[in-house]
Amino acid sequence: MSDDTAPWLIVGLGNPGAEYAGNRHNIGFMVADLLADRMRGKFKAHKARAQVVEGRMGPPGPANRRVVLAKPMSFMNLSGGPVTALRDFYKVPLERIVAIHDELDIDYPTLRLKLGGGDNGHNGLKSMTKSMGPDYHRVRCGIGRPPGRMQVADFVLKDFSSTERKELEWFVDRAADAVECLIAEGLERAQSSYNS
Repeated sequence: MSDDTAPWLIVGLGNPGAEYAGNRHNIGFMVADLLADRMRGKFKAHKARAQVVEGRMGPPGPANRRVVLAKPMSFMNLSGGPVTALRDFYKVPLERIVAIHDELDIDYPTLRLKLGGGDNGHNGLKSMTKSMGPDYHRVRCGIGRPPGRMQVADFVLKDFSSTERKELEWFVDRAADAVECLIAEGLERAQSSYNS
């Protein structure tokens, strides 16, 4: 069982740089930014090639958890390096690591939470799993499949469409709620509340 004093490491996956900020692939960063706002924290550079906010999350009392919120600055397909470095620096057990990421095989705007599993072709997860093994939590933010013959890489690196943007703020807010529920109340409770 994990050490109860260890923090949770919550990782929003995305690509650094203004040109990627509104991309579907960056929904993990969007959720991390909202969580940082809720924690009243500001991201600061960490030597692990990541931006981090340290603080607490959850209601007052025993469900209030120490968390490290992170955005790897290495580009998506190299996320495993910074996440592993943060895990080692903060001594976080694998079952207290949460990856927030875009998911092609789930319709927009649908959430699914799970522990472990494959990477489903997601390069950020592939990199994390290669570095640490698969047994970390995932908050999967559905973005749907590309239309027509559009390549997956082109689709995930495009901004959300104007139609999608109407629901984006609600979706990011809901994903942040799901992360907070996972940390405070556990996976089963978060799944029953947020998996749709």
